[in-house]
Amino acid sequence: MTRETARQLVKQMAETGRLIQELRWRELAALDDDRARQAADALIDAALRVPLPSARRTGSGLVQQQAIFQRASRR
Repeated sequence: MTRETARQLVKQMAETGRLIQELRWRELAALDDDRARQAADALIDAALRVPLPSARRTGSGLVQQQAIFQRASRR
């Protein structure tokens, strides 16, 4: 692949990303409350189907994270 071909691909990918983002915002603006609730329920249901590691069943790690932040702020 030449440099020029790579540049064209990157430019095309950037434009495609911009168009997809534009489409996403239009679809969100047109979303009614009922369909939004259905989509949210589907996402929550999908997340609940993923098995958690045993360590996550007993804690989120938030307490440990806060302790790390406290120690770092004392330095």
